[in-house]
Amino acid sequence: MTVLSAVGLVALALILAIVGGALSGMKIGGEYLGKELAAMMGAFFGPASVVPAAVLGIVILALFRQG
Repeated sequence: MTVLSAVGLVALALILAIVGGALSGMKIGGEYLGKELAAMMGAFFGPASVVPAAVLGIVILALFRQG
């Protein structure tokens, strides 16, 4: 795995986390907070759990790939 592909995978995970967080925020809290605020909060807090897990997964894959 090259550095460029690892960075691309992390960027893809970040984009998907932002979109997924915004959509789930609108679904869960849109009625109470308003759709715009709920989407903004979801897009902000969604990547907080996805990006570290994606980076850890890519590091593990890279270590097993070399060994």
